[in-house]
Amino acid sequence: MRLRDRVALVTGAGGGFGEGIARCFAEEGARVVVADRDTAAAERVSGAIGTAAVAVGGDVARGPDVAAMVARAEAAFGGLDIVVNNAGTTHRNQPMLGVSEAEFDRVFDVNVKSLYWMAQAAIPLLRRPRPDGRRGGSIINIGSTAGIRPRPGLVWYNGTKGAVHVITQCMASELAPDNIRVNAVCPVMGATGLLEQFMGVPDTPENRSRFLGTIPLGRFSTPGDIANACLWLAEDASSFITGILLPVDGGRCA
Repeated sequence: MRLRDRVALVTGAGGGFGEGIARCFAEEGARVVVADRDTAAAERVSGAIGTAAVAVGGDVARGPDVAAMVARAEAAFGGLDIVVNNAGTTHRNQPMLGVSEAEFDRVFDVNVKSLYWMAQAAIPLLRRPRPDGRRGGSIINIGSTAGIRPRPGLVWYNGTKGAVHVITQCMASELAPDNIRVNAVCPVMGATGLLEQFMGVPDTPENRSRFLGTIPLGRFSTPGDIANACLWLAEDASSFITGILLPVDGGRCA
């Protein structure tokens, strides 16, 4: 059990990558707070995991909601060791001038400002010494290959992921004295609920093949791929790893 006795909070865990991460962490011994804007989806995932998980609803773009997620971890499991900032959104793939101000604000609030809110709520708890003497923890931000090798049509979304990457590296430097490691996992496009928005065209086999042609290993990322990368960054085996941007991309950024 690679995460035995650890407590993890995963946002956007009601489906897609987040669900995969939450399930993987629980299988490896962690107790998991399954957080999602869709409370019913969070409860479905938590129920499937069992007693090692609790659900909480909330919008990561709102500070009080994020504080409630962290409070749920402390109330249910007595603390916090791992945070995965997975919740994210996008605007539809289109020319940059076609994105409305409301869409722009929402993408930045969910993808970037959420990191601010989570830092405010979670870092004091991560800094607190545990009864067994442990201190610190692991924060994993879900970035994107869009912030490393951006595609046209997703200008503002790409910008949010570039911000996530820089914030990750700055957090890693500032929090290292507290033994809080901060890393980013950067997936290539996956077959999640946002796939059609990322492509900007109907989700057909023909359109998928165009995007698959840009990924050397010839497939989209899966929740399992992302969960395995997060697991390594959460466990003690990576205790000397902080400030990295880890592409999980089938070679797209090579």
